[in-house]
Amino acid sequence: MALLLDLANIVGGFLLAVAVLRLLPRVGDDLGRLAGRAAPIAWVVGLVALVTGGYYLIVHLVSGPRVFHFEVVGVGVGLALLWGRLTGRSKPRDDRSDGATGVRLLLAIFGLIAIVVGVQGLFTPDG
Repeated sequence: MALLLDLANIVGGFLLAVAVLRLLPRVGDDLGRLAGRAAPIAWVVGLVALVTGGYYLIVHLVSGPRVFHFEVVGVGVGLALLWGRLTGRSKPRDDRSDGATGVRLLLAIFGLIAIVVGVQGLFTPDG
């Protein structure tokens, strides 16, 4: 279950950070195409991140030693990816514009943080 949370943080962070990652020289176009192919299943990644992050958040609030940043970031990634489905409003991201500004930049920075937290979670023992 912890592996699902870490992978959801990494993949969800990538989907959120694609606005900034497209600006990278040489690999930006390829990352943009990869994100475009993965965009239809972003809601599945968001659901996995929200469920696993919420589960660990409840477990650590009730009986765990303390709340960890892995689950807080997982819940945030889940909410960010499911925003359009939860509220019925359009996403603040627009793939047609160049670069990231405003809310898109904030989501991209949060996505980069989620990638780092997901990778850290892969190497953190679960005990």
